[in-house]
Amino acid sequence: MTSPTPDFDKLFTVEEANKMLPLVRAIVTDLQSLYLDLVERQRRMDHLNAGRDDDASDPYSDELRSIESQMEGDRDRLRGFVNELRELGVECKDPARGLIDFPSEMDGEIVYLCWKVDEPEVLHWHTLDAGFAGRQSLTAEAIAGPEICGVDNEVDDGEI
Repeated sequence: MTSPTPDFDKLFTVEEANKMLPLVRAIVTDLQSLYLDLVERQRRMDHLNAGRDDDASDPYSDELRSIESQMEGDRDRLRGFVNELRELGVECKDPARGLIDFPSEMDGEIVYLCWKVDEPEVLHWHTLDAGFAGRQSLTAEAIAGPEICGVDNEVDDGEI
């Protein structure tokens, strides 16, 4: 059974995705930094709260509640970054690694152009269900499209 193909508002060419990278990189850099910070703070909070009773007489209860409130505000900011990316038409697949997918079309099939925050440009793609593990390098034809330098690559009856 095949899963239904999602409807995307925008399909990106490699060129369009690469033109958006300065903005996407700025958002993803902030998102990744905040996400990693939140994960670390949550780990420390879990450690501090392990075996604690929520006792109003505990001198640290107010401080812990304040920290949790600050973290909730940061979670809202994190959701804001993800929504900002969605509004641009791209998907955040892994905030820890700064992994982003741009919906695209290749050979009549909807695919994702796959980019990581530490990569200089969009250089990979994968099918919708393959994920990062199935990503493949883009070929020169996929990057340039069916026409390179305005010359059709197809050869008719042996003519060059």
